[in-house]
Amino acid sequence: MPIDPTLPYDDQNIFAKILRDEIRSRRVYEDEWAVAFHDIAPHAPTHVLVIPRGAYVSWDDFAARGSEAEIAGFVRAVGTVARQLGLVESGYRLLANIGRDAGQEVPHLHVHLFAGRPLGPMLAR
Repeated sequence: MPIDPTLPYDDQNIFAKILRDEIRSRRVYEDEWAVAFHDIAPHAPTHVLVIPRGAYVSWDDFAARGSEAEIAGFVRAVGTVARQLGLVESGYRLLANIGRDAGQEVPHLHVHLFAGRPLGPMLAR
């Protein structure tokens, strides 16, 4: 069920539990700002989620409340993951669903990184 990105942060969401190691994940990267792990239901040969360590519901929430160091660290982590997975040369897609209309399901900011095959058009025509 899509969520409302204006709601308060829920520290019982699945990504918060992954950050606390209460739920296992297949991590591919982590640093002081972000954690990246394989999606449990991939939509492409490579489907990795990158999440900030901070408690942010959406991109808007992160941009409004995140420190400059958190924002820079998260953006750099996304690029580092793409490079470390060897995705830069062939290309990859980043997707962040924010709010009900976009289909955001987990109330923790996250970026999907898709790669490994031609991904087609961004939106259905």
